[in-house]
Amino acid sequence: MEREKTKLLQLLQHFLYFIKACLIDSYFNNNNNIPQLQMCDGQNLVTEDVTVVEGEVATISCKVRNSDDSVIQLLNPNRQTIYFRDFRPLKDSRFQLVNFSSSELRVSLTNVSISDEGRYFCQLYTDPPQEYFMTITVLVPPRNLRIEAQKETTVEGEEIELNCTSLASRPPTVIRWFKGNKELFGKTEEEQWSDMFTVTSRLSLKVKREDDGVAVVCQVDHPAVKDLQTKYYLDVMYKPEVQVLQNSPAQPLTREGDLLDLLCQVKGKPEPTDVSWLRVDDEMPQHVIVSGSNLHINSLNKSDNGTYRCKASNEVGMSFSDYTLYVYDPPTTLPPPTTTTTTTIPATTTDSRAGEESAITAVDHAVIGGVVAVVVFAMLCLLIILGRYFARHKGTYFTHEAKGADDAADADTAIINAEGGQNNSEEKKEYFI
Repeated sequence: MEREKTKLLQLLQHFLYFIKACLIDSYFNNNNNIPQLQMCDGQNLVTEDVTVVEGEVATISCKVRNSDDSVIQLLNPNRQTIYFRDFRPLKDSRFQLVNFSSSELRVSLTNVSISDEGRYFCQLYTDPPQEYFMTITVLVPPRNLRIEAQKETTVEGEEIELNCTSLASRPPTVIRWFKGNKELFGKTEEEQWSDMFTVTSRLSLKVKREDDGVAVVCQVDHPAVKDLQTKYYLDVMYKPEVQVLQNSPAQPLTREGDLLDLLCQVKGKPEPTDVSWLRVDDEMPQHVIVSGSNLHINSLNKSDNGTYRCKASNEVGMSFSDYTLYVYDPPTTLPPPTTTTTTTIPATTTDSRAGEESAITAVDHAVIGGVVAVVVFAMLCLLIILGRYFARHKGTYFTHEAKGADDAADADTAIINAEGGQNNSEEKKEYFI
């Protein structure tokens, strides 16, 4: 009996509290001039706004500072009582009591939906009553993220348009594009359906052969999700890349009697189906062996000189690479090696004759050295002749001291004249002071 009486008293108490709550709620609804937050004697309500992702759990809390055991009540956006103290009049089992005391009423709301968004009110039964609200904001992540292309395959040099679409999100998403580490920028369009947003970003991209197989990333920035992205791998077709490689001879020069083995290396998309060799401006020698992408000459001779071209083609186009062959005799001075040039249409070929130019340069140096040697020899001869000339004139000067002997008619007269000259030279007068 005592238990039944206690239970009846509790029910009666809850009923009286509920009637009082209805009167207070009517008081707030009919008095628009009353502010939403009121304080008296240092007592007040504290709430916090809540942001939650759709389908997750939101926690609603009404806290009281300096509590005096006044009754706390929680109402939904329609002003229906969710909890009155620890009693739940609202028949929505998603609301569950987490904590109740004289200073706090904390309630959890599971499986949150957009319809749950809005203002929730905390009421405190003081005199006068106090009320304050909090806002629940519901985030809806994009339900689908996809990239669509105008066409699956693109030819090198063409433009491709990619569309990245984010469906049914709230708030609208921000779409970003990346290729490798580089960010690209597209044009964004936004559509709203009821409370949901659909965002589409369009990206135009000019592709190169290096882009084949590269991933273009569409990434979404949204507060409800992290690292949401999708990728599109580019499929680029391009004409062949052709390169001629010399496998033999191993030495840099090609000489008569040597073996020549050339390999035509080809890469393209789709795979080149037609690879062929030809000799530019002349017929292919009969002893040349061509096998697919290989060209082989067993014994070189000077009649093999010329330009050999490897051509390759696919659905996109045709390209070629040239190899210029120059066969040398066993040289005394080594000329430079035969060269290879690679060309893609439109292209020009290069014929390297650096060996001949080097030989001409060597001849020029020899001629210059010879001329210098002749000039030096001529100068030495001139110096010798001048020396002998000056030496001879010096002897004549000393001989003229006996000049009288030169004018004599015979030898005896010359001796006499010479002696006379000497006597005359000895006839000198001396004067003393």
